Amino acid sequence: MDKYPAINVLSIFAGFRSPKVKFGITPLRFQLPDGQSHRIAQIRQSHTERVGQAMHYHFVVRSAEQRYFHIVFDAGKLTWHLVQEFDAELLFNE
Repeated sequence: MDKYPAINVLSIFAGFRSPKVKFGITPLRFQLPDGQSHRIAQIRQSHTERVGQAMHYHFVVRSAEQRYFHIVFDAGKLTWHLVQEFDAELLFNE
């Protein structure tokens, strides 16, 4: 994860699931190192992967400004990272 920039994320760590909180970890808003802030309008995709002893929680999100980002939570280091920003055309299930 060292090659991906760390980001600040406001998120929910759910103790139980509810209709409004569908994921165990739910990112709501994030800030990039350059100060840009983005409210997450939709979680398009999510998956987990084991990396060594830690779990990584990946999210493909759409911001309120219609921009798409791949962000990941590293549960081993308790940090969030930006993997990439990409165009909507790269979403195959749109």
